[in-house]
Amino acid sequence: MEPLQRIPTLSDIQETHESIAYLIHRTPVLKCRSIDDISGARIFFKCENFQKVGAFKMRGAAGALLRLSETDRQRGVATHSSGNHAQAVARAAKVLGIPAYIVMPENAPQIKRKATEGYGAQIVPCAPTVAARETMLEAVLARTGAVFIHPYNDYNVIAGQATAAKELLDDVADLDAVIAPIGGGGLMSGTALSTRYLSPGTKIFGAEPTEVNDAYRSLKAGKIEVNETTNTIADGLRTNLGEKTFDIISQHIDDIFTVSEEEIVQAMRLVWERMKIIIEPSCAVPLAAVLRHREVFAGRRVGIILSGGNVDLDHLPF
Repeated sequence: MEPLQRIPTLSDIQETHESIAYLIHRTPVLKCRSIDDISGARIFFKCENFQKVGAFKMRGAAGALLRLSETDRQRGVATHSSGNHAQAVARAAKVLGIPAYIVMPENAPQIKRKATEGYGAQIVPCAPTVAARETMLEAVLARTGAVFIHPYNDYNVIAGQATAAKELLDDVADLDAVIAPIGGGGLMSGTALSTRYLSPGTKIFGAEPTEVNDAYRSLKAGKIEVNETTNTIADGLRTNLGEKTFDIISQHIDDIFTVSEEEIVQAMRLVWERMKIIIEPSCAVPLAAVLRHREVFAGRRVGIILSGGNVDLDHLPF
């Protein structure tokens, strides 16, 4: 596969899906009658918490690494991430025999750091700020000559993330709405593209914490807004949108809903208790939005992307 230099087409997403099949799980779609009763909607949960490395990020990392030339593979890959993207790049690189260098903030969840190290990547710690991540990454790239794999602002990554919604839409017909969490926007962009291509009548929604609502503000303003804080339990959604993800989201998404920290924890606990599966806080945000906005979703067939299940069991919010 050649690297993508433009917004992925349906053909690009299909090609990526076929190529990464041996590196990922085709995750199940689950239903829960009690959550349907509580929400008033019929919800179909695409369980990326069962994905390899425990999150959808494996799709984008695999897609991006498979599009590298042989010369670039020999150089190695580098990225910055607080956890799930780090694990995904590390695992994909290990399978493909590519050296991996991961810049991780010092406050990244230990479960995610340990898993990344376990896949054989070299961890480079940095201070927990965007500026520190970027500065350290530049130093790593200069030292190693590695290729930067952006966590989300990369068409190759977006094409990989799009395969989750593609599978959902292949498995479940006639969805009225699809909703995904928004951090940097890679999953949301991919979800929007697959949904527009495969089910153009389906509404596309995003969800994010009120504490880090840059995507909500960006959509309303028509330009990229940034977060002034990262004060949310949803550690996977603390990142700002990129130019590529904002472009796709602003073209295709119908609306973005924001939810409180308390609503995130309540939705997370509800899934643990009623579905008996583990999801992380970031993963609970779309369900929290559906529960908060019952008037939008009641009586509708709704697909929710459950983005991941990497939880630090020593620091549960309930």
